[in-house]
Amino acid sequence: MTKEEIKEHKLLQQMVQGNKVAMKKFYEENAGYLTAVCSRYISNKEDVKDVIQESFIKIFKAIDKFEFKGVGSLRAWSARIVVNEALKHLKVTDKMQLTTLPSWDLPDTADNQEPDFEDIPTTAILDMIQSLPPGYRTVFNLYVFEEKSHKEIATILNIAESTSASQFHRAKGLLVKEIELYRLKLKQYERSLAR
Repeated sequence: MTKEEIKEHKLLQQMVQGNKVAMKKFYEENAGYLTAVCSRYISNKEDVKDVIQESFIKIFKAIDKFEFKGVGSLRAWSARIVVNEALKHLKVTDKMQLTTLPSWDLPDTADNQEPDFEDIPTTAILDMIQSLPPGYRTVFNLYVFEEKSHKEIATILNIAESTSASQFHRAKGLLVKEIELYRLKLKQYERSLAR
């Protein structure tokens, strides 16, 4: 085991034993990251706080079932709990609004541009993703960040596979427009400075 693995494994063992100091340390080291994960799915800051609180409760209750697989495995496991809690929250509050789009509403595949996030700050990218309608945002996040297939997403969200694909397609289209708008505003700003 590396020094980092030993440190993380020791922290895990302390949490399994109910050590409050270890739990507080884990919380402090991971709350920011897990909040960012949650914020990809939920835009309301108060809802994010509630989901994060519920997630940490679940993490600490289930910590004895976690199987250590090296550095970062505990954080990844915790992130999966956060994603599941965020999805549960969206389902309960009925904010996903997942609908199958009529085929005539989908652009031709020739129009199917990929979002180009090059040279765009991470905070701006996250804001763009967060501005997507909840259903689009949820499918986009599951597909891109959680690397789920449309079949898996359909099972997770209890929707048709075609619905997942169409939501993802629409999310990409909206992000392409957001990126174009961002770059246009940036050019206008740069021109105003040059005057």
